Amino acid sequence: MNPVLSKVDLQSRSLDAVWHPCTQMARAQKLPPLPIVRGEGAWLYDEQGRRYFDACSSWWVNLFGHSDPGLNGAIKQQLDTLPHVMLAGCTHEPAVRLAERLSARTGGALGHCFFASDGASAVEIALKQSFHSWRNRGRGEKREFVCLRNGYHGETIGALAVTDVAVFRDAYDPLLMRAHIVDSPDSRLGNEAQALAAMRTLLEQRHVQIAALIVEPLIQGAAGMVMHSPDYLRGLRQLCSEFEVHLIADEIAVGCGRTGTFFAWEQADAPQWPDFLLLSKGITGGTLPLSLVLTTDAVFQAFWDEQEVARGFLHSHSYTGNALACAAANAVLDRFELQDQLQANRAQAALLAQVFAPLAEDARLAHLRQRGMVLAFDVKDPGPRFAERFHLAARAHELLIRPIGATVYLMPPYLIDAGAAQFLFKAVRATLDEVLSHAA
Repeated sequence: MNPVLSKVDLQSRSLDAVWHPCTQMARAQKLPPLPIVRGEGAWLYDEQGRRYFDACSSWWVNLFGHSDPGLNGAIKQQLDTLPHVMLAGCTHEPAVRLAERLSARTGGALGHCFFASDGASAVEIALKQSFHSWRNRGRGEKREFVCLRNGYHGETIGALAVTDVAVFRDAYDPLLMRAHIVDSPDSRLGNEAQALAAMRTLLEQRHVQIAALIVEPLIQGAAGMVMHSPDYLRGLRQLCSEFEVHLIADEIAVGCGRTGTFFAWEQADAPQWPDFLLLSKGITGGTLPLSLVLTTDAVFQAFWDEQEVARGFLHSHSYTGNALACAAANAVLDRFELQDQLQANRAQAALLAQVFAPLAEDARLAHLRQRGMVLAFDVKDPGPRFAERFHLAARAHELLIRPIGATVYLMPPYLIDAGAAQFLFKAVRATLDEVLSHAA
C-alpha cells in the first residue's frame, strides 16, 4: 500500500483501495478504470474533461440522463424531510405511494410490494417467497426452481443457482442448489416452439416438486441480448397456470420502458400477470439503489396468520424502502405519466433502427436486432479479447460501451435525437473498423 495517496490520480488511488466489480484486478493494473468526475445528460466526463456518451446507461440503470434536474430535485426535497426510517413497524408516504402506483400499472393484479436494495436481492426474495408460500399452503415438496439456459439473475447464492452464465457461476457451483435449466428461445435460431415444448416436458415430469420458473421477459441481457417474442411469454404463463408453478418475471434490466412498454410483460398480452414481477436498475433512473418484488394476493395471503409469526415472511434489509430511493422512483413514474415517455421512447427507438439499418448489410456482422431501446448485433470473427479491445478503442471515439462477448449492444438513456443517433452510429462503426482491422 502507498502510505500517501495522490489526491489527483484517481486511477491509482482506486486500484489501491477499491475492489472493482466484474474485474480481474491483476488485469486492471494494465487497464486501469476510467476516472469519471461528473455526468450531464447522456455524457460522462473524466479528469481531463474528455467526454463519453454513456451508451450502456451505466449498467442499464440510467433512464433520463445524468444529473437530471427532476430526479435530483425530488431527492433533495425528500432529503430535507425524511431520508430514511426502518420499514419494520414504520411506514412512509414515498414507499406507500410507489407501491400503489406500481400495483395500479398491473391493474391491481400485483398488489403487494416488497422492497430491497439491488436486483439480486429481489431475486432472492422472490425465490424465498415462492417456496415459503407453497410450504405455508402444505406443499413443502415444491422446492425446485426452473431457469433458462444462459439466463442471468444476479450473483448472490440463491440468484446464482438460477443463473446459467459460467463465468459468474462456476466458481461457486458447490455452494448452489440445483435448478432445472431448460433451453431458452432465441430469435436468431427460431426455436421458440421447441423451447416451449421442452418446458412442457419438464413441467409434466416435475411440477409436483417445482415451486417457480424464472425468466427475463423479451431479452436475456447477459446472454448477449438474446431476444424472444411475446408469444413465448404467453406460452410460459399458460404452462405455469396449467401445472401450478409460480412464474417470476425478472424485469430488473428490461423494465421501466426499455422494451417499448413500461413492463416488458405487457407485450405478452396474457390473460394473467406473472406471480412475481421484479424491478431494480431503472426504477430510480440511475440515482439510488432500489429493488422491489411485486406479487399477488394469493402469495401474500399464504403468509397471513394472526398467531404464528414464523408463517410470516421474516426477510429484511436495513434500507428496505429507503425514502430517498422511493422518492426518486416516484419521480421516474411522474415522467412516464406526465410526459408520455413511452411514446417518446418509441420515436427514439425508430431513430436508432433507421440509422443503424446499414449494419444489417455489413458482412462482418450478424443478427442485427432490436427491442425498444435495446439494439444489438453479433461480430462474426471477433478475435481474442474482443469485448475488452472494443471497449477501450471506443473511448477514443467518445463512447462508453461494454460488449458482451462478441455481441455489441446499445442501451442508451432516453435522450436520443437525430444527432445523437448519428453520433452513435458513426462512433460504433469507427470502433468496429479499428478493432476488426487490427484483429485481421
